[in-house]
Amino acid sequence: MERKKHFVDELKALLSGTISEARTAELNAGELAASQHSEVRNREDVKAVAESGRMTLAHGQRRERAKREVDALLQFAATGMKVFRRDAPAGLGALVDVQIEEAETGETEERTFFILPVGAGAELEGPGGDGFLSVITPDSPVGKSLVGRRVGDSFETAIHGVEREWTLMDLA
Repeated sequence: MERKKHFVDELKALLSGTISEARTAELNAGELAASQHSEVRNREDVKAVAESGRMTLAHGQRRERAKREVDALLQFAATGMKVFRRDAPAGLGALVDVQIEEAETGETEERTFFILPVGAGAELEGPGGDGFLSVITPDSPVGKSLVGRRVGDSFETAIHGVEREWTLMDLA
């Protein structure tokens, strides 16, 4: 449970950084749009002002999305931080170890994932620098395939057009 809290805290910090960066970028784009607006002389200047305005809006949307993700993460942490028994099906909040075998080459690798409601694709470092894991959501292709599986179950999922066989090795 303490490991999961560490990863949730790390993801929260990552998302908080995104909020801060997006706010700074939003303010900078807004200032640029305002300064460009006062210097409009031709059609190209109008296009530049419009582009700066779109960038301001996009950064604001990114900031709001990250805020919603932090809220969802905090709500999950308050209610969904359970420990999964090894014989239980994988679900939201599970730490899972998988073995991935590429169908064509037979090469294998082992990965650890944390199934969370938000933060897909985030790479998080373990406590004290103890390894890395990736965050996946239940809506992702791998998440959809993993949820409900048990240790020892295998399934095939293509990522970037490459077919791979995934085996659930451990669950916590």
